[in-house]
Amino acid sequence: MSFSTEQLMALLNAFMLPFVRISAFFMAAPFFGANTVPVRLRIILAVAVTIVLQPLIKTTGNLDVFSGIGLLHVVQQLLVGVALGSIFHFVMTAITLAGHNVATTMGLGFAASADPQNGAEITVVGQIYIVLATLYFLSVDAHLRLLSIIANSLQTIPLQEFTLDARFFQAIVGFSAQIFVFGTLLVLPVIVGLLLVNLAFAVMTRAAPQLNIFSLGLPVTIISGFLLMWMSLPVLAPLFGSFLDITLTFMSELGGGV
Repeated sequence: MSFSTEQLMALLNAFMLPFVRISAFFMAAPFFGANTVPVRLRIILAVAVTIVLQPLIKTTGNLDVFSGIGLLHVVQQLLVGVALGSIFHFVMTAITLAGHNVATTMGLGFAASADPQNGAEITVVGQIYIVLATLYFLSVDAHLRLLSIIANSLQTIPLQEFTLDARFFQAIVGFSAQIFVFGTLLVLPVIVGLLLVNLAFAVMTRAAPQLNIFSLGLPVTIISGFLLMWMSLPVLAPLFGSFLDITLTFMSELGGGV
């Protein structure tokens, strides 16, 4: 079987735009785009998903991706993929923010380690919450829902039309404010409990000024923080599941066009 140059260019043009969107999504999305995942593996995964989804993709006609208009379409697909993948980063950012707030309140803000997923330092408490969130994420097959969202976007957001406007990015910026709300709600019981512990030490210091609050308060606050984290575990799953559903629903609506 032989292919002419025109046939090869037609296959390339039909493959390039969805591949750019899918690969950009994998580069930006958490778990898929983690620094621990080799770039070659992400490229292979993007190629495999693009080939599998090829029958569902609307035809790209005779668009030449190497022309000026074609390059503009490539940039648009890059923006769509990065936008959809970055939205889910809001969830992980909220969890990291929640862990940082708890660690700071309980006196472990200085205990930080390297986060291999984001390539940055994160508090140990934040790592605990990230691991729990990752296990929950995989247990409810959210990674498959992410793949479904990017697959549906290939049909709802045309590859050969300029469909993005200011509302697309305004919706993403508006949704990003949710991370502060979720990050606070996730650890609100722990924060309130630690606040009460600190208030108790303040009363003790006021009543007995000779008490060495620094040698006694730090270990008690740390132990109390971990106890409160353990007691709040039954609340974490419903809260995280709720915000996960909200995020995936928003991604689905955004993938359908804003």
